[in-house]
Order: sequence, then structure tokens, then C-alpha cells
Amino acid sequence: MKTALVTGAAGLLGRATVDALADDGVEVHAVVRDPSQGFRDDVRFVSADLSQPLAESALPTRMDAVFHLAQAREFRDFPGAAPAVFAINVASTAFLLDYATRSGVTNFVYASSGGVYRGAAGTELTEDSPLHEPADLGFYLATKLSSEALVGSYGAQFSTAALRYFFIYGPAQSRSMLIPRLYDRVRNGEALGLQGPDGMRINPVHASDAAAATIAAAKLEGRVTVNVAGPETVSLRDIGELFGSDSGLEPVFDHSDGAPADLIASTERMGELLRPPSITLREALPDIRD
Repeated sequence: MKTALVTGAAGLLGRATVDALADDGVEVHAVVRDPSQGFRDDVRFVSADLSQPLAESALPTRMDAVFHLAQAREFRDFPGAAPAVFAINVASTAFLLDYATRSGVTNFVYASSGGVYRGAAGTELTEDSPLHEPADLGFYLATKLSSEALVGSYGAQFSTAALRYFFIYGPAQSRSMLIPRLYDRVRNGEALGLQGPDGMRINPVHASDAAAATIAAAKLEGRVTVNVAGPETVSLRDIGELFGSDSGLEPVFDHSDGAPADLIASTERMGELLRPPSITLREALPDIRD
């Protein structure tokens, strides 16, 4: 891989992926809304808002790989931002797939979500685990699953990978996202809601591990779907206690009845095909607290 197009390059995963590719000497073309946001000098930028139609003339005529990592910022705003979410998550996917057929692309990597699975207490989710019924997905996850289908349909033209990420976290992440939001709640003395004694269990993945897996996916042949998650399974109680210890405060928990809907990804296929994750929450505390 000598050249790569990366959408969502200003996001947590996108920035980590761009940096890792550029460090390896890949010529990176990063699609961003605002190229003046403090990016490195050895990256080429395509200024574009994917909620609007993208002109193919703005893109390089030849490319080895496409990493479609863009996500609508307004993904929680439904139905208000539904048109923008659809444009970024689905319409831009269709456009980039069509572009890839004419630009020599050999690998197309798409960022989906582990949220498409039906979570259950104590269940480790493999890539063959049951998915939510369409009526239960919600609009955002419906767009992700729809684009997975679009990407897979191009499997005869180039190799495709749909990566289902589980709770990515890392440096300078928006404080509205799960892991920094939980840290802030503990630091501010706010209660963490737990179903049952320990709450939901997850295995979140650090952005560096996620980026390494993302880049490795562009070396695969054929059509694959792979979970991307972290090396450890932790409950919300575990997370609260870790963050409380780090911030010097006793975490507060608010218990409720019922079984939690765990979202624990099997990383067996990730380890076999991509790269096994290694960074734990404790090791990443400096990235989370600030």
C-alpha cells in the first residue's frame, strides 16, 4: 500500500490511523471538513463536508486503499439530523465505493459499530452472533448496517472489510463519549447507574489498537467482517472503581433491577487476521483523564 484515502481523518480513530499510515511512509489523502485543525505537514488534505455531495474531481485519480472512517457528529440527534447522518454514513459510502472501482483501489475498509449486535448478559459476541432486528436498530445503527451491506456487495471488485468497533477511546476524545463521560461522572461525584451488582460489561479499545487493526485490514484478501475491541473485559463497577482510584474519589453507584445487556466482543478473529489488542484502561488513564 503506497497511497491511502482516509475519511473522518479529524476524528479519534481517523487521526490515529492517518498518523500510523504516514509514519509507515504511506502517502495519505485525508478527507476533513477543516484542514486547518493542526494536522501534520506530510499529509495531503481534501476539504469536504460529507453531508454534502462530494465531487470526484476533488479526489486523487489513483489510490491503493480507502479507509472510510467518517461518522456524523450529530448521530444522537434523531430525527433532526437524520438527513446528514444518512448522507455521511450511507450516501458517501456508495459514492466512495463507486470511486474505488475506477481508481485502482484493492482494499476498502469500512468503520461500522459493535452496536449492531443484540447484547446479552454473559454473552461474548462473535462476528456470527445475532444482530438487532431492523426495527430495534435505531436510525444510526441502521445506517451502519446498511453500509456494511453496500461495502460487501463490491467484494468482486476489490477486497472489503467491515470492522465493528467496540467503544473506542483515546487522547483528546470528546467528553461526551462513553469512557471520558464515565470518568467525568466519577470525578464530579455523580452516580454511575448499574443494572445488577456490577452493571454492563464491555471490552473497550484504545484508539492506537483500533488504528493498528484498521490498517491491517487493508492487507486482507476477500470480504471479511471483524470485531475490533480491547484486551480486557470490565464491568461498569470496575470502570468506576478504577476512575475513582485515579481521581482520588470514592465512586458512587446507583443500582437498579434487571440483567445488564453486556457488549463483549470476541477478539479471536481480530487477533488472527488483524492484530491483537494490548492497551488496557489502566495503562491509558493519562489519555482518559484530560
